[in-house]
Amino acid sequence: IKLNIIQNKETRVINVLTDQEEVAYQFTKYAMVSAPVVNDQNIIMGSITVDDVVEVIEEEREEDILKLGGVGQTDIFEALISTIKSRFSWLLVNLLTAIVASVVIAFFQASIEKVVALAVLMPIVASMGGNAGMQTLAVTIRTLATNELTKNNFIQTVSKEFSIGILNGIIFALISALIVQLWFKDVKLSLIISISMVLNMIVAGLFGILVPVALKRMKIDPAIASSVFVTTITDVIGFLSFLGIGAYFFLG
Repeated sequence: IKLNIIQNKETRVINVLTDQEEVAYQFTKYAMVSAPVVNDQNIIMGSITVDDVVEVIEEEREEDILKLGGVGQTDIFEALISTIKSRFSWLLVNLLTAIVASVVIAFFQASIEKVVALAVLMPIVASMGGNAGMQTLAVTIRTLATNELTKNNFIQTVSKEFSIGILNGIIFALISALIVQLWFKDVKLSLIISISMVLNMIVAGLFGILVPVALKRMKIDPAIASSVFVTTITDVIGFLSFLGIGAYFFLG
């Protein structure tokens, strides 16, 4: 048998200007061990091996984890003022979005004054929605970084998160309703927290995937910016649904 018959006819090459994340993705997708690096004229400039790619994957993983917290890899070594400046922008955005959530609460001030239990239970709904949103967000950031989320599976992924939101919402709605009923012995309060829990868990799942995808399309790093917006959306929807339903039942 001649060698040209059994040889691997498709040699995957890496352009010298290719981003290191894309290189890591290609190595992972095609199970590559090494690849030649070429310029635009297809002249070999060198080679890259799987050892190099493993280091890149580790660097990118650490970078994405830090970005989710709004910090950088060099924060620990930078001067105090530089670190403060680098973190200030997203903390400011977070403050502004938190004010939006507070404004929503202010709309239902009369309801809260008449039914103090609403104020006591508000953090439960907001906290559950926020945590559910961050879970979906973490998975979405990873799939975007590894190019696993594509146009072909986007609708399927969104539908899955919608289903997860419904099921988790129902489960925790029942648990929350039982706790509230034992605590306050009020069927209306139990019903209110049940409905708002389901709504907020669904919203958390959907926006946990839609926000980072939208930011990436706008050329904004989703690892840095997504958490601020997802947290705000879940807080606003949580307060709006819980207090809105509460106002309907108690003041309507």
